[in-house]
Amino acid sequence: MLEKLLLNHYEAAAVILSGIGLTNLLLQRNLIKKIIGLNIMDTAVYLFLAAKGYVAGRAAPILIPDGAGGWITSSSVYVNPIPAGLVLTGIVVSVSVTAFALALTLKLYESYGTLNIDEALMKMTQEQEQLEARIDEAQEEAL
Repeated sequence: MLEKLLLNHYEAAAVILSGIGLTNLLLQRNLIKKIIGLNIMDTAVYLFLAAKGYVAGRAAPILIPDGAGGWITSSSVYVNPIPAGLVLTGIVVSVSVTAFALALTLKLYESYGTLNIDEALMKMTQEQEQLEARIDEAQEEAL
């Protein structure tokens, strides 16, 4: 068991990071900390993909001259480039989602003065109740 864990230490680290990120997402009330937890989980996925995509002893997926004027085209010589492409694409998407989440968090803080999700929801509920009361009053005056 320990031998397999040591052999797959990158995958084990990815699972641990994923657990840390998920725990952070579930237990934290602060929105910034939740965003950090999401980024930790993203990093775990990238680490896992990079670990699975790498094969020891293989070259980067760039054609190598074979010495006879041609190129080595056997796929057994090169590392699969798809996991690296997925990691790069995931990083771009992750940065975009993080920027959007931080912008929404900033607007929420400007509106309600807190980053605590429970307090913000309570203030939203109070605001909604006050708005509904004003609408009811306006409807009664109109009649």
